[in-house]
Parts: sequence; structure tokens; C-alpha cells
Amino acid sequence: MAVVDIFAEAKKPDLFIGRPYYLDYDKAYLLIADAWKQKAGGIPQGTFILAFYENENDSIDECLLLRAIRPSKLPTDNDVIASMVEYYKDNLKTSGKNSQLDDFTKYTFSFSGLECRILGTFFKNSHDQILFGADVENFYSAHNYVAYKPLGDVLEQIVNFRDGNSIIGSSTDIRIGKVRYSSSIRFQEEQTEVPVYVNPQDFLGKRTALFGMTRTGKSNTVKKIIEATTKISNKAEKVCEGSVDNVEDNLKQFDDSGLPKYKVGQIIFDINGEYANANLQDEGTAIFEKYSNITKRYSVLEKPGFKVLKVNFYDEIETGFELIHNLLAEESGDYIKSFLAVDLSKPELEDTYSSAYIRWQRKIAAYQCCLYAAGFKVPKNFKITFKGNAEINDKIKQGKIIDPSKGITTDDAIAWFTWVAENSNCEFFQNYKQKNGHDWIDEELKALLVFLTKRRNLSGNENITGYRKLVPLKPYHTITIDNSFEQDILSSLRSGGIVIIDLSQGNPVIQRTYSERICKKIFIDAMGHFVNNQPNNFIQFYFEEAHNLFPKKDDKDLSQIYNRIAKEGAKLNIGMLYATQEVSSISSNILKNTQNWFIAHLNNDDELKEIKKFYDFGDFCEGLIRYSAGSDKGFIRMKTYSNAFVVPVQVDRFMAK
Repeated sequence: MAVVDIFAEAKKPDLFIGRPYYLDYDKAYLLIADAWKQKAGGIPQGTFILAFYENENDSIDECLLLRAIRPSKLPTDNDVIASMVEYYKDNLKTSGKNSQLDDFTKYTFSFSGLECRILGTFFKNSHDQILFGADVENFYSAHNYVAYKPLGDVLEQIVNFRDGNSIIGSSTDIRIGKVRYSSSIRFQEEQTEVPVYVNPQDFLGKRTALFGMTRTGKSNTVKKIIEATTKISNKAEKVCEGSVDNVEDNLKQFDDSGLPKYKVGQIIFDINGEYANANLQDEGTAIFEKYSNITKRYSVLEKPGFKVLKVNFYDEIETGFELIHNLLAEESGDYIKSFLAVDLSKPELEDTYSSAYIRWQRKIAAYQCCLYAAGFKVPKNFKITFKGNAEINDKIKQGKIIDPSKGITTDDAIAWFTWVAENSNCEFFQNYKQKNGHDWIDEELKALLVFLTKRRNLSGNENITGYRKLVPLKPYHTITIDNSFEQDILSSLRSGGIVIIDLSQGNPVIQRTYSERICKKIFIDAMGHFVNNQPNNFIQFYFEEAHNLFPKKDDKDLSQIYNRIAKEGAKLNIGMLYATQEVSSISSNILKNTQNWFIAHLNNDDELKEIKKFYDFGDFCEGLIRYSAGSDKGFIRMKTYSNAFVVPVQVDRFMAK
């Protein structure tokens, strides 16, 4: 639809609703009448209104865009109320066909005031283009303005207006829903449906928030945004790979038509499994079904049709130990804290004869013994190799030669370290300390041996849980040696695919661990591209039930990956969309960097106080707390990056076909 000249099309007599009686830079107060409201199809709270400047002596093409907020008091209201009370006292009929009011009194009683927010000004420039400014450059005496309610094409122009965009609903715009002002829609059902479009450029590389109680349409809105992003990605011609010769070309995110330069990757962290699996509540709404040709699904447990998010704990030492850290983070035992304090990272200088390298090898070996004791399956022909000690080797022969430097079985390694623990006070270790000035069994190795033997004092009796603390992580271990799942995921995203991480069957610790690990991998890769002048395609993150993953509101640690994505993601072409029930559950650092907002039903004043801090959502707080479970699903208030004000929208239902 081409741009509508609102100065020519909006001033229809049937849509006249009143005149201002007070005006300033922020507020306008209108005098309205029942007959005018009825003829215009009602004025729900939040209605857009156009107030045109009309003066015979001046030709000024500008009008104020208003939003209806609440009734206001007229200077004559006290007299009207006093008259009404007198009629009521006399028990006179004041309404209906048999009203006993005279015509003048009826006319007087029908007037009321309406408080409106001034959202900005539409005006024509010297080239006769219609522009919008989100303020008032100048206001005239209130009597110079006439107010109309926009409908149809005019309203479509207003809610979808973007400077420099001559076509509404163009190839780069995707319909997301229609204008809806109120839960009650008696008048609106009789009016022409007004579509609302979003521009995927508003979401690519930006932060987007969706807030609302459960079953108010958040997930459906997320799916519509994924759908819009996929449509725009499919129109991109290139896949992001390698570097380009023209460094300046890397800085261009969109082509001349507004399409992204490279296909867009999308990754969904699916806490409830509703994107990765067929949804029984809403027929045909699973993302993977609609986009099966470009979608890969991953799960923390083995399921048909899914790749598995598992770690080879024996091979991926630091990654596996990070999972253990997260699992045991809340444990209070001193021996557990000592175990978690062990540094298993490989020494930078890989001199196999250095003391640091030899000690690192022993720690890795003892750690692998703990895994084996806890029941972690070992790969075929797996051997544990480290530099032992000839004197210790001789003491634990047990009928055969055990030489760790040549590689030994896990059973032999456990026997080797168990002997070391049980004999930690023997003459060999005492002489070693006297000769070298430090213990052969240093503090980190001791912490591992305590865990392995389940003995707090090594040589005593078993009195702690030890390695059995690791048993809950067995389902997340694999003995395969294929490429890591992070690299597979990254490759899919770089090629413009959709990746769904099904975390519905993982405990909260596992959910957070895998989410953070994958996010860090993508972020670090994008940062590497950025510093090396290599192109980054847009990659969009979607977080359902974000409160389970994100830092809390008062968490000030800006080094956390979600805070870094929020603050630094724009320059790396990384976008973030997060959905949750409560505004107050999200870190303020993330909220402050959010450009797009979708707000559904909120059920308490604490959440309303939070939402009032952002944009003009304060105008909608009274409506946000009211909710009809049957008819209001998908009724949201939307503020996108390219729109200067909030638009009330009924989001279309996502359909798989």
C-alpha cells in the first residue's frame, strides 16, 4: 500500500470526535460528545486520534498524533453533576425513549472530557513528503485544532509509519497482526481490519523482550517473529563463509533493498519443548514442522530425530569439569569445594618433562579415575597415561607390572592412586618432601584422591560420598569422538539454518550450563570474525522462560554471557529475543539495552511499576492488568525499534502451513 495522505483522507465528518480545550507539549484535553463517539465507532482507551490545525488565515500541513488515556474533568462538570443529582432525587427518567430531560439538558449532559497523550507530529516537508516527529515543535491555541479518529488506510499508515519507507507492507515488511484497542470489540468487529507489520531489520542484531503471564500468547508471538525472520532470510542470496576482499563491504549489514546481506541463523533455547516437538495444545504450531528443511534439533537426552547434547568427559576435560562445577556449585562440604578448586587446564608450555606438566598429567589421571569409579563408560581401548614413579610402581605390582607412563587401564590406574592415598604417610613421601621442600601429593592431587577414595583423611575409613556425587551427570556423557555439538550448531547458524535446543528434559543446572556454553561459543566466534575483519551474518537468539537462564535483576556481573550479548551483540550482528512472565526477573542491564517490547497481561502492580520505566507503556498499565482468558490471548502492546510509539496489536496465530 502506498503512503496515504493523511491530511486529505483523515478529515471525514463521520470520524469527527471533538475539539481540544487545553493543549501543551505533552497533553491534550478534548471536549467530546456521546453522539460523536457513537458515530465514530467508540473511543476505547489507547485509541489513536489526529488533531489537525485548521485556521483560515494559515496553511499549515501538520497534525498532532494523540492517544486517548482517560476521561478528564470539564470546567462545567460540577454544575452538570449537581443537576443530575437533582433529577435523580426527583426520580425522573433521564435516559431512553421516555427521557424526561429537555433537549438542552440532554445536549449538555452528553458532553465529557478526554485526556490524551501527545505522541508527536505528522507534517509535510518542502518536498511534500509526510514525516513524523516524536514531539511538538510548536503548539497553537487549542481552539485552532479539530480532532478525528483515524480508521482504515489512515490508521494503517499511522501504526506502520517509518520515515523513508514509501510502501507500507512492502517486501521487507511482514504482517504480525492487526490493530486492537480493547478486550471488548463490539465496535471494532464492524470496522475494517487494520494490519500491523514489522520490519525484520528491527529485530536483526537487536534486543527484544516479551513479557506476560502464562498462556497469554508469548510463544505464539515468538513464532511469528521467527516466521518473519525466516521469510526475510530466505530472500538473502549469500551464505556467510570466509573473508571478503573489500573490508568496507563487511560493514554493510543490508543491501540497497533492505534485505540482509547474508542468510540469518536462528537458535532457540526451548525450555518447555514446544518449538522442537509437536504442540498438542495448539494444533500445528511447532517450528520444526514448518521449517523442517533448515531445522536441526538437539536434546540433552537421546530421542528420535534429535542430535544429542553430550560431552565426552574423558576427552573434553574442561567442558566436563565445568558441568560438574555447575552441578555441585550449591554443595557446602569442604572436600567438595577443594575438589571444585582443582585447576585442570593444560599448562601453556607443553614441556612434557616439566614439573608443571607432570603434575597436570597426574591430576587428569586421578580425575579420570573418579569418572570411571562413578560409572562413566570409557571409550574402547581407553588408557590412562601419566608419569608415575618407579618406586611406587614396584610397590603395587600385584603380580604384574604397572607403568603409567606407557598407558594403563582405568582399573590399574585406580589401584595405583588408591595405593598412593592409603600410603600417603609412608617413608617415600616423607623423604620426597624433605628432599624437595614440597609434597609429592600436592593439595590439588589430594583433593582428587579424597574424592576417589571417599576418605577424608586418605588413609582412614570411607566416610564421605566422594565420586558418587558425579553419578547424576552420567546421562550427559558420551564416548563418541565426533565433532563437538557446538561446532555443528555454529556451522548450521552460519549457513542460515534454524537450531532448536530442547532443554525440556534437563534439570536447571544442565539447562543453564548448555545454554551458556553454546552462547559463549557463538559469541567468541563472532568476536573473532569482528576483530579479523571477517563478515558476521545475523544470528538471532531466542530464550523461552528466560528467567531460568538469565542473571537476576540486581546481578551486576557484566561479564556474564547474556549481559555481554545484550551490550556487545549489536556490533557482532547478534540479536536476542527473550520471553518470560515477569519484567522484574530480568537483569536491569539487559532491560536497558532492549529495543523491541511486546507486553501481554501482567497481573500485579510491581510488574507495572517496572514496565512504566520504559517508553510510553505507562499509558497502558490499566489495561495490562485487566485480562479475559478466553478472548485476550495474543492481545499485546508492541514497541519496535523503528516505531516511535507503542501500538496495541492482536497478534495473528502462527500456523504450520
